Amino acid sequence: MSRTSTLDLPAVYDYLLQVSLRDDPLLRELREETARDEAARMQISPEQGQLLALLVKLTGSRRIIEVGTYTGYSSLVMARALPRDGYLLCCDINQHWTDVARRYWERGGVAERIELQLAPASETLQSLLDRGQQRSFDLAFIDADKENYDTYYEQCLRLLRPNGLIVLDNMLWYGKVADPSVNDPDTNSIRQLNRKLKDDARIDLSLIPVADGIALARKR
Repeated sequence: MSRTSTLDLPAVYDYLLQVSLRDDPLLRELREETARDEAARMQISPEQGQLLALLVKLTGSRRIIEVGTYTGYSSLVMARALPRDGYLLCCDINQHWTDVARRYWERGGVAERIELQLAPASETLQSLLDRGQQRSFDLAFIDADKENYDTYYEQCLRLLRPNGLIVLDNMLWYGKVADPSVNDPDTNSIRQLNRKLKDDARIDLSLIPVADGIALARKR
C-alpha cells in the first residue's frame, strides 16, 4: 500500500481511464465541442463526471444544486443519474455557454429535470433560503468563481439536508495552493476555504486528488 498519491503520473492516469472510464458518444461530443472554446479548461474531466454520477446515486439524491454550469457536462452526468422525478437547479450567468448545455440536456433526455437560473448564484441561492428551502436539497456541486466559493459553501450548507453532500471542484487549484509564492485572489480564496473546511465541525471532510482536487463535505 502506498502512503502517497500516484495519480499525477501520466502513465497511471492513462491506465485509470482505460480500466474505469465508462464513456459514451454524447459525452465525448460535448467534450469535443467544448474543447474548441477558449475557456475549455473550465470543463470537468470525464473521470470526474463519472464520480459525480456515482455520488448522486450513492447519496440517493433527488434534488441537486449546481453552482457554475458552463457548457453542461457536469449537469448532464448528474441529471442522468437522478431518478425520473429528480430536480437539478443550475446556477450560471452566461447564456452563450448554457445554450450549449441546453442542447445536450435535450439530446440526453434530461432537460425536464433541469432548471437553469441565469443570475449571480449567490442571489439565486439566497432566494431559495428566503423562500424557506433550508434542508431541502441532497447534493450541491460548486464549480464557479473562486473568490465566492465560501459564500456558495455557506449558502449550500444551509440548503442541504443532514447527511447531504457538497462537492467542491478545483480545491487543489493547479497546485497553486501549495506554492507560497502564489498569492492571487483566487488562490488565496481556495487556500482559506481549505483551512476552514478542515476545522469545520458541521461537516465530515475528504479532499481527494481527482482532476484538480475535489473536496467532499458531508453535512452532519
